[in-house]
Amino acid sequence: MRREKTNLQGLTVIYEDNHIIAINKPAGSLVHGDETGDKTLADAVKQYIKIRYNKPGDVFLGVIHRLDRPVSGVVIFARTSKALIRMNKMMQEKVIAKKYIAIVSARPDELSGTLTHHISKDETKNTVRAYASKKPGTKEAVLNYQLKGELDGKILLDVEPLTGRPHQIRVQLSKINCPIVGDLKYGATYPLQDKSIALHCIQMSFLHPVGNEPVVIKAEPPRIFPWNTFSL
Repeated sequence: MRREKTNLQGLTVIYEDNHIIAINKPAGSLVHGDETGDKTLADAVKQYIKIRYNKPGDVFLGVIHRLDRPVSGVVIFARTSKALIRMNKMMQEKVIAKKYIAIVSARPDELSGTLTHHISKDETKNTVRAYASKKPGTKEAVLNYQLKGELDGKILLDVEPLTGRPHQIRVQLSKINCPIVGDLKYGATYPLQDKSIALHCIQMSFLHPVGNEPVVIKAEPPRIFPWNTFSL
């Protein structure tokens, strides 16, 4: 089992064993294929495994979850079908704890709290809307947040989503007038130079799908603006 960082094929591998592999995804990379046809993070991880372990033929790799393209941080893949089935089950049962950090452009009214909204997705526009009350076709979205710092007009939040809805953190923070820096889709006033948004999955923790021991995977945030505003 290996937990140290490894850089190969342009990847930062932050955890790896016989059953799962985790990458610190850079903002802008695509986890899984879409209509753009761009090269994906999954493709790069398959190539990494093929080269590192000199594997002939196709390499098995299961996509367990995704991060939006402009978001950075922990992404976990399954290296075996057993791990994929069990990790998918844990995702469905919401027993995998996820922690994010976000930089927003306005201070929330409360320094910490729980946000509950009801979300609907427009598939044609790839956007979601959050409502205060349940409406036909919506799904409940819940997250906890806590203010961790404030400097130069930027506010750093710890965010823990308790549900896994599309664009959940982005739209819920926007709904309380705290849009994520760079997130033009949900109310930010200016883009970031690399088209990223200031949202990073910093940690995921769970019981190993095969070994059953506790696993905590952490990903360092980017070192560029606006992350370098804070000592992270």
